[in-house]
Amino acid sequence: MKTKQYFGVMALSILMACNTSSNTSKESKDSTIHKAEVAATTNISFKDSKLQSIYSSYISLKDALVASKITDAQNASKALAAELVTYSGCENTAVTAHKIENAKDIVTQRKEFTALSSDVIALFKHAELSSGTIFIQHCPMTNKGDGGDWLASEKKIQNPYYGSEMMECGAVVEEIKAK
Repeated sequence: MKTKQYFGVMALSILMACNTSSNTSKESKDSTIHKAEVAATTNISFKDSKLQSIYSSYISLKDALVASKITDAQNASKALAAELVTYSGCENTAVTAHKIENAKDIVTQRKEFTALSSDVIALFKHAELSSGTIFIQHCPMTNKGDGGDWLASEKKIQNPYYGSEMMECGAVVEEIKAK
């Protein structure tokens, strides 16, 4: 009976996870950051292939915000929304991703990224990670001092809320590890 209750609670937790609410040297640095994150992302694997796709799309969005590339963030959030809408319970999170896609400026994209990250972090806290470690990072200064969290595939801080203005503002606050 306890096993049945445990699995029922886990299933409910997973369903609820998404329902909570240029200069050359700079381009080269952004490219290096992106390549490092992509390499680290490949070390992360999930038992569920849909979650793998959601995570990869989320990291692409985060990287675009780190690089302060509005169009790249729009494209990445469009891909993420397409992944989220097909994952049961994440339909509202897909709506938030569409808000990032339709935003006309980086400030709005970053504001919406806070809500999106909260939902996605909750989702991945309950996911079955096969290998690797996901780092939950936090910047206390974003959102007028309310702070903001995001996921990363490496410990190094690359702040999506401020980009090059305050690239290293933040800290790892939690780790999600394969069991």
